[in-house]
Amino acid sequence: MAKNKSISEIICDYIKKQKLSPIPVQTLNEEAASTRYFGGDLKEFIAAAKTLGAKGIFVEELYLEDDEFYYDSGMDDEEYMALYGNDDCCCDGKCKCGKCEGKKGKKAKDDDDSDVDGVWFEPEDLDGLDLTLLKPQMAKYIDRIGECCGARLTVPGVDRLEVEIFADWYDKFAELVDEASEIIEEDPNGALEAIEAMFKADGSTSSPTKADKSVKKIAAHPPKGGKKAAKSKSKKK
Repeated sequence: MAKNKSISEIICDYIKKQKLSPIPVQTLNEEAASTRYFGGDLKEFIAAAKTLGAKGIFVEELYLEDDEFYYDSGMDDEEYMALYGNDDCCCDGKCKCGKCEGKKGKKAKDDDDSDVDGVWFEPEDLDGLDLTLLKPQMAKYIDRIGECCGARLTVPGVDRLEVEIFADWYDKFAELVDEASEIIEEDPNGALEAIEAMFKADGSTSSPTKADKSVKKIAAHPPKGGKKAAKSKSKKK
C-alpha cells in the first residue's frame, strides 16, 4: 500500500513540475534577513518566484506541536510586569499617587474582596490554559502532534519572499484554536466559568478557577513561544 504524501511532499512535487527546484531548509534565525510575506496561494507564489528570476525555492516543513493546544496571549513575562506590575508603587498597592496607574491598565479597577467574583482576569492571565476545555473538538487532533502540517516556502535573496501553505486538516484545527482564543479574549472570566460548569457537569471535584490573583500562569503547561499559533514554527531536529 502506497504511503500517503504529506502536504510538504505534494508542494515539492508541484514545484518540480514548474521547472523549479525545492530546496529543504530549516530556519535558525528568523530575524537574520528581511522577509516579505506573500499574500497569495501556491500557484501565485510560484508565478511570483519566476518573475523574480528564482532558480529554486527553499522548502521548510512545519509540524503540529503540542503547545498549540494551549492558549498563548503573545505577552511575555516582562511585558506582563510592565503592564500590570506594581513593584515601584509607593502607595502600598492602593495607587493614590497616580504614578503607577498607567502600569496597572485594566487592573486599576478596585477589587472588592467581599465579592465572591472579585478576582478579575485578563486574557494574558490565562496563558497556558488547555484550549480543548473550551473546544473539545480539538482533542481529535492530539494524535497528529509531530505530523507535517504544512510548509514554509521562501524565494532566497537579500529580501526574502515567503509564504506558508498548510494542509486542509490543519486549517480546520487552526480555526478551532482561533475560536477558543476569542472566547478567552472576549471574556476571560466567562471562559473560566464555562470550564468550571463543564467540570461540575462531569462530576469532577477539581476546579480550574482556583487561581490566586498574584499568580500569572494558572495552567501547568505554559506555551513555549510568543506566537499565537505555531503556523510559523518548524520542528526542531
